[in-house]
Amino acid sequence: MSVATLGIMKTEADRRFQKKRRWGFALPAVIVVYLAYIFFSFDMAGVLGRASADNARTLVADSYSYKTHVSRDNRNGAVEIAIEGERKGTYPEGMSPEWVTLGETSVIDLGAGHVVSFGQEIVSYDIPGYGTITARPGRQGAQAEFPPGDLPEWINASKNRVTITTEAGRLTITRNRTEVLRYFTGWELFFFTLDSPFHGKGFAELVGLAFSGDQVVPGQSNISAMWDGFINNAMWRHGEVYWAIFETILMAFLGTFGAAIVALPLGFMAARNFTPLKSVRFAMRRVFDFLRGVDALIWTIVLARAFGPGPLTGALAILLTDTGSFGKMFSEALENVDSKQIEGVQSTGAKPLQRYRFGVIPQITPVLLSQVLYYLESNTRSATIIGAITGGGIGLLLTQAMITQKDWEEVTYYIVLIILMVMAMDWLSGMLRRRLIKGDDAPAKKAKTPATKAGPLPV
Repeated sequence: MSVATLGIMKTEADRRFQKKRRWGFALPAVIVVYLAYIFFSFDMAGVLGRASADNARTLVADSYSYKTHVSRDNRNGAVEIAIEGERKGTYPEGMSPEWVTLGETSVIDLGAGHVVSFGQEIVSYDIPGYGTITARPGRQGAQAEFPPGDLPEWINASKNRVTITTEAGRLTITRNRTEVLRYFTGWELFFFTLDSPFHGKGFAELVGLAFSGDQVVPGQSNISAMWDGFINNAMWRHGEVYWAIFETILMAFLGTFGAAIVALPLGFMAARNFTPLKSVRFAMRRVFDFLRGVDALIWTIVLARAFGPGPLTGALAILLTDTGSFGKMFSEALENVDSKQIEGVQSTGAKPLQRYRFGVIPQITPVLLSQVLYYLESNTRSATIIGAITGGGIGLLLTQAMITQKDWEEVTYYIVLIILMVMAMDWLSGMLRRRLIKGDDAPAKKAKTPATKAGPLPV
């Protein structure tokens, strides 16, 4: 090799190294510039400045706790106790939790020395380490009196409204109403409501009642009465929630498998080796591009105007979008089938439809099933969002619970059910893929040959 050739090779190598070096600096620089653009265009500084850690803590706490409202009508002195402040969770007249004592002067013990008293005219709150706050709510406003000194941050006071928030609870005093909120960990009334004969009973007691011959509800077995009280729970609406879960799964199932049924014959029309006319193939591929180019949420809005809200509208939206996706994938799978298998079926005298049935379908079945089952799993999640728009499934209940911004424990309940639903669909689709595609019905077991003490068999 001559010196000139070595020089040319060295020059070329140096040029390539310089090019790679420029790209090595250019790509990180582009990424940094893009991130800087995002920071300013999305107002990240403003978002961070508006973020509230207190609101985040409150939201997290509301997801696993509930609050009991003790309210007094300052006009007539009537006291009402309700879980989450709902009519369905109101204690019957004369009934109260153990930390509330009803009488001419109702006493609410919030624990740790925090005591609120509802007198006939005066409301007082004894706060350990601070003192006693008194108020005379009436036509002149809250008329609150505080211990000497500046008000701490956890007290918000004006002429007509006083709000005191401590670690034990919250007291709000207005002209016409006084209310105490106390927080507890858990989901109260999740199994049985206050009017149920099974409310307040422990697990062991419920198990004993389940197998007891004494009927708690006349004419109904205890197990049946427990199930009826749970599924028809007016606070948590378990029956409606489980039906909504079923609607969501059904929406995803109908949309996914309906799309697969429609896309399979259309895939033959878009495959090069089955449709010789280029114009037909071009038209079908553009139809697939159009269907999958429009997101399922957009199809949902369009179809809701045409057919009205409901689970069927969501299923049709999934069907249209997935028809485009399945049509593209199925046509590409058809173009890659082995022609020898088709020729083998044709040599037996099979007609065109039979050649497709026995020569083509068995080859694309693994791809078809794998994609359909994967999309079924994915559409289960999508059906939740679609249901929030079309008014069906668990998505609607989740949206309603979030809009009210009152009972975030219900939001947590729905989210947990959605996660369990997705996990179940993931497990089911994986199992079906193993059994239908790979044929792994059970782990292969090695055949065991009985051991013998004798030597090798004679030849």
